Amino acid sequence: MISAELPFDPSEVRSHYDELDPFYRELWGEHVHHGFWTTGTEPPEIAARHLVELVAEKAQIKPGDLVLDIGCGYGAPARQLVQQYGAKVTAITLSPVQHDYARALSRSGNPLYHLADWLTADFPAQSYHAAIAIESTEHMPDRVQFFRRAFSALKVGSRLVVCAWITRQKPSRLEIDWLLRPICLEGRIPHLPTMVELINAARTAGFSVIESQDYAQSVSRTWGVVLRRLIMHLITDTRYRAYLFNSQHRNRIFALTALRIWLAYRVGAMRYGILTMTRA
Repeated sequence: MISAELPFDPSEVRSHYDELDPFYRELWGEHVHHGFWTTGTEPPEIAARHLVELVAEKAQIKPGDLVLDIGCGYGAPARQLVQQYGAKVTAITLSPVQHDYARALSRSGNPLYHLADWLTADFPAQSYHAAIAIESTEHMPDRVQFFRRAFSALKVGSRLVVCAWITRQKPSRLEIDWLLRPICLEGRIPHLPTMVELINAARTAGFSVIESQDYAQSVSRTWGVVLRRLIMHLITDTRYRAYLFNSQHRNRIFALTALRIWLAYRVGAMRYGILTMTRA
């Protein structure tokens, strides 16, 4: 497991996303997660929806299901689960800016958005038919606790699907020092596990693992899209230049982080795991 070697409390993760709010939405879109390319030619917005469809399929989400979206960002996956699958979604984010944005787009009460820290929030036990976590476990300092809380919230026989940034089994020292550890530090990520470590955490919490797959090849083009958009904004948008060249902005390093992640995928150091499990 690659560690940032610094503790990150929830307030640092919160401030990271709040400060970078306009840039993340413009560069990633409101999904703020990887796209999943099936043909290689579909637009990034469609690829982002493909990832949610894959997750919904693995979670076996059906009309009327009560679903938890843990780390929902701007709420786009939660809204898609409501609109496309007829689910009743409870979605959680740490970021007040993300929470306000999501609530402004969903006045019906479904999805129902909570501003909360999953590791301390109180949700009813054995109440949900499915749970998803799309690229949110990265920010949680205790993954076993994450899985234990999900295990408690799910009904017996229900599924949890986790999409996670992971690393190859044995990254080189150069990959760790120049790519993976800086990505952790700059992205407010306490640890980047391998797939095996992620599986072990889930099993420790009581889950039975149904499937674990590495989809790096299907999602990695996300970072080429992000970098192209970033370069175009730097050329055409003075806000980006003003932000990136102001040393008072602690999170301006995100521009370099995006380049590191793109390169980490190119050399195979960064992987992308989707873990499907059930509560026995």
